[in-house]
Amino acid sequence: MTLPSETPEFSLPPNYPGLGKVLVIIPTYNESSNLEMILQRVRQAQPDVAVLVADDNSPDGTGALADQHAGDDPMIHVLHRPGKQGLGAAYLAGFEWGIQHGFDVLVEMDADGSHQPEQLGSLLDRLVEADLVIGSRWIHGGSVRNWPKHREVLSRGANLYVRLLLGMGVRDATAGFRAYRATTLAQLDLPSVSSQGYCFQVDLTWRTARAGLRVAEVPIEFVEREQGASKMTRAIIAEALIKVAQWGIADRIKTVTSRAKKAA
Repeated sequence: MTLPSETPEFSLPPNYPGLGKVLVIIPTYNESSNLEMILQRVRQAQPDVAVLVADDNSPDGTGALADQHAGDDPMIHVLHRPGKQGLGAAYLAGFEWGIQHGFDVLVEMDADGSHQPEQLGSLLDRLVEADLVIGSRWIHGGSVRNWPKHREVLSRGANLYVRLLLGMGVRDATAGFRAYRATTLAQLDLPSVSSQGYCFQVDLTWRTARAGLRVAEVPIEFVEREQGASKMTRAIIAEALIKVAQWGIADRIKTVTSRAKKAA
């Protein structure tokens, strides 16, 4: 069960031009060393958007720190979750909360500063003519900072794997800095999503593309975290490899079957 914590006077932000109300969702687990920094940067870069901290009962006190900031700023809200359930589950809970509270745009953003709030405006501006906008490291103008070469090779390879198996033209389907219209999420059957990490991002990109919706990419500079520990594990990477292969094979079987029925 997800437990919401809100400021006494709940407030919606002003409309973002052409989009409506915008909510930035920041999942946290043991991010007390980064939280104040990222909240300040978001509020300074985009003062007319709201922020939801979705905390998985962090033992380091991240949730309590988020409550303090929410008490001082009516545009900051906190969603207290009972325990560590994964990135995908945190975002799904954040999407549900945001839609229930009247937001028109839901943004995914990491707590560690790797997604720079100062670049959020380019995603939102592009969303005016799209249904999902991804902040991409691997299109022209995109880049990474402070990554060892093997991390870049892994990420580029994973995205090539996704493109080959799923036939999507998206260059950075594993990216986690992205903005969805609420109307987009309403078409993706979110209750059936169970994937996490890289796989969660690919899953929702794949669902958006298959629904015939507009997926756009804008270049960003991704910055490796300086504080705290990465949540990426071998299990999350393995999940992505296996599920993407399953989706690709299932889609090909469906296509072949459909063509055979039409030819019969």
